[in-house]
Amino acid sequence: MTGSAHWYPAYVGIGSNLDGPASQVKDAIGLLDEVQGVRLVATSSLYRSGAFGGIEQPDFVNAVAGLLTTMTADELLVELQAIESRQGRERDELRWGPRVIDLDLLVYSAQEIDGPELTLPHPGIGERNFVLLPLAEIAPDLAVPGLGRVASIPVSRVEPSISRIA
Repeated sequence: MTGSAHWYPAYVGIGSNLDGPASQVKDAIGLLDEVQGVRLVATSSLYRSGAFGGIEQPDFVNAVAGLLTTMTADELLVELQAIESRQGRERDELRWGPRVIDLDLLVYSAQEIDGPELTLPHPGIGERNFVLLPLAEIAPDLAVPGLGRVASIPVSRVEPSISRIA
């Protein structure tokens, strides 16, 4: 009997506010689906949201993708950064500034990691409606370590401004 790879659930936040943001988000979702060892199992609607972090810039388009993967969290992070690079992201960008694409590993299985390159669950989940609303759309019962079920995490529907667009 041959063994088979174990598939782990993971959720990725996707955002863009430059160079055709909706297309950038859709392209990133397509590229995620092409990664060996990744199965795209759910995608949220697209949301338009005001910028986070107090920097004057265009609105973002955001979504969340639900995956199954045979990769470790660190390996998946490397793939996410490779997709960002393919789409023109430069790593020296201003924190919370405008960007062509941003892929954040939000949750990987039930793992909690606090490392120099990766923190899981993503530390901003609980205060970002542009993450919580799309995540609740595809995984309301997901248990986020340290925060509880996604559907039970309080979320502001007004700050920053947000609306579902597609």
